[in-house]
Parts: sequence; structure tokens; C-alpha cells
Amino acid sequence: MEWSRLLNEVRRKDTAQGKSSRTSQSFVVRTEIERDYDRILFSTPVRRLADKTQVFPLEKNDSVRNRLTHSYEVSNLCRSLGTRLAYSDKRFSSEDAAKRNLPALLAAVGLAHDLGNPPFGHQGEYAIQSWFKDNPKVLGESSLTPAQRADFERFEGNAQTLRILTRLQVVNDDYGLNPTYATLAALMKYPVASDAIDEANQATKKHGFFQSEKAIVEEVWAETGLRQGVRHPLTYLMEASDDIAYGVLDAEDAVKKGLVSYPDLVEYLKHQCRGDLLADQVLEKAAKDHLEYRKVNLSPAELNDISTQKFRVHAIGAMISSVYDCFQKNGSKIEEGVFKGDLLVASGAATLCKALKDFDREHAYRHKSVLAVEAEGYNTIRSLMTYLWIAITERSDPDFLDSKRKSPIAKFAYGRISENYRRVAESKSNTMPLRYREVQLLTDMISGMTDSFAVSLNCELKKYYDVKDFKLIDN
Repeated sequence: MEWSRLLNEVRRKDTAQGKSSRTSQSFVVRTEIERDYDRILFSTPVRRLADKTQVFPLEKNDSVRNRLTHSYEVSNLCRSLGTRLAYSDKRFSSEDAAKRNLPALLAAVGLAHDLGNPPFGHQGEYAIQSWFKDNPKVLGESSLTPAQRADFERFEGNAQTLRILTRLQVVNDDYGLNPTYATLAALMKYPVASDAIDEANQATKKHGFFQSEKAIVEEVWAETGLRQGVRHPLTYLMEASDDIAYGVLDAEDAVKKGLVSYPDLVEYLKHQCRGDLLADQVLEKAAKDHLEYRKVNLSPAELNDISTQKFRVHAIGAMISSVYDCFQKNGSKIEEGVFKGDLLVASGAATLCKALKDFDREHAYRHKSVLAVEAEGYNTIRSLMTYLWIAITERSDPDFLDSKRKSPIAKFAYGRISENYRRVAESKSNTMPLRYREVQLLTDMISGMTDSFAVSLNCELKKYYDVKDFKLIDN
């Protein structure tokens, strides 16, 4: 790999128009990669993350994280790693462009990494996958290739993220937000198609793009020197930042919600991390702070809260440093494309990270209040998919998506689908098979919803449809 290509600031639209770069002057106010971060930050899909589940669906407590605050925090950790790399690694220390672009690139992909997640977190992905499983004729009896069917049978939010940035977030053409090649390459956590998944390799255990974006991905690989199954080196840092963020911060949120206490967290980690040097150091620092706070006239709730916050500071600092050291240690393998593991798991922070994830799973993700709302979200998405599928397919001319709907109900429901998504699906430039476009229009709409909008739209459409009258199996 060559870093000059991995940090390629050219955009797909530039290539199509025969431009090599738009930053030819010696100094620019914003590099193209810095512009990527800004484009993503100001886009509508980012704002929607404020009403998408991180752990606790439809949470009313403003101090508990949602998908937007999670993404901001991941972006911040990514930027820290990028800054450390830019100023500590001798390869970049004398390059002004790299000093700006490494932190900006990591911040951009950290901010964007969850844009494609449907409402209700991973339950949303499971709901979409299960709907196709329970309605096999939607995909099975069609002209779709195995790879095209797998796109939806294994629906993946990471692939939807790439689609949002390159297709759906329409500005004035077919390039979406038109990020640089560098940003698109680093964003792909799983640089593999849905029919080529290999769970033995961290980079290919899921798919990172749909067949509809395959040509775009191949162009990105050609421009950055990458290929299928080989990640951009900075993707490992983005993935580690995400894991650190949700491992530590989901535990903090569990304490904020009163599901557990700070002493519960500490005792759990002491037991699970016995003999682990990094965990011992973090817990020792946190214990000293906790003892100091006990001397102050704080309420139990305040003591709980501030002690957990200080634990978070120590844990994140230690884990980020450990990940950076591991990245440097495995740098040659990563750049040769032969590193197949998880950077965080390979680091000295592995034991603490695993213990935190286990704690989150036992005390947050499986709490009855979380499971109850997740179940509601799961059923809401499946119900919406049925309503909208009827609206998409119940039309006068089966060969044209934009033809007149057969009933006022179908017309109303089809009109509730985003104009952006309909425009992309109906476009003459869309060369995917008709059934693929129909199904992708459905998943585009579902994925773009916020939690509360999904609940609201489901209630709205339920007034007009009687599910007993559906003949979905015949469509």
C-alpha cells in the first residue's frame, strides 16, 4: 500500500469530469478530506441519528446516549488516533497535508460509520432480514442473482452507509455527497460483497456494499490501491474506536439509567480482569478518584455518576493508547493486507474490552426494559415493510415503478416514501433489475427512518390496511 494513494483527495465526480484534484494551491483553508467531514456533519442522515437507538430505544433521558452522540464520540476518538499518527509517525511528521488529513479522515469515517443503521439498532437489521426470510417469494422467485438476493437476506447497515453517501443523499446529481476516494475506502469496514463473506477474516465477516454500488467500490479500490477483502489501514482504527466507545460508554449509560451502580461495575471488572495489567491500572486510578469524591458532600447518585465518568476517562485513555501501539506494532502486516484480526483484540486492552462488553450485555442489552422496546421495534419494522411493499408493487404498470398506484391507499403509502429514494429507484440511469430496485426502495426507506418516525408511520398506515387482507405471498 502507498499512503499517497490511501489519502487520495480526488472525488468520483472529478474523475468523471477529467479532473485530477481541486486543491492545487500550496495552502488551502480546507483540504478535500476536511470538506468530507463537513459535508457529512451537515447532512440530513447525521441529524436523524439523534432519534435512533444506541442501546436504549425511545429513551427519554437526554443524558443517555443515542446514535448521534455515540457517533460524535467515536469521531472524537478517531480524530485523537489520527492526530497521534500524524505527529508521532515519522512517515507523516514532515508532511503538512498528512497532518491535516489523517485526523480529518478518521473523524469523518467515525462520524459516518453508523449512518446506514435502521431504526432500533441491530434489532432493525434482524427485522429486515427476518422479513425476507418469512416472505421468500419476494426474492426467491425472481431473476435476481444469488449475490443480489444475499444483499437483502443478509441486510447490513454498513453497506447502507456507503449507499447513503454515494447515492441517496442527493445534492444535484448521481454522486450523493461525493466523498473523496480516501474517505470511501476508509469507511468500508467490510470490503467484500454479500456473496463472498468469510467469517474467518475480521474484514470479511460481513459485507460492506450492495451489488448496486459494486462499480463504485471497484473504482475506489482502483484509485486507492486496495482490493476486495483488504481494508484501508485507518479502518482498523475506526473499528477499534467504535468498540471502545460502546464498550465503555454503554456501561456508563447503564449506570446513568440506574440499572446498575458504579460499585457493581468495578466489582464485575475486578473479577473478570484478574491479573490484567491494563485493567488493574485503570481500576486503580478510578479507585483513587472515587475515594477523593467520597470526602466531598455528594449524594449517592452524584457519587455514582462522577465516579463512573472518571472511570470512563481512564479506561478510554488507556485503551486508545494500547490500540495505537498495536497499530504501530502490526503496521507492516496491515499495509501488506495480511493482518486478518481485530486490532483491539490484538492489543493490551483486549481483556478490559471483553469484560466491558460482557457487562453491557448482561446488565444493559438484556434488561427487560430494553428487550420490551426492542420487541416493539422489531414488530414495527416488519409491519411497515409489509405495508410499504404493497404500496411499491400495487401499481397499474408492473414494468414501471413510477406508474399509477391501483388504489388510494397504495398511492398514499407510496407517497410517504422519501422523494430522494423514489427518484433513485425510478431513475432511468438505475440499471439494476426491476425487482432489485423495488426491494432496495423498501430497505432504503426503512433504514432512513428514525425510531419515533417508524412508530408513528406504522400507526398511520395501520388505519388504512387490514393485514388479514394482504396477499403478500403472491407478489
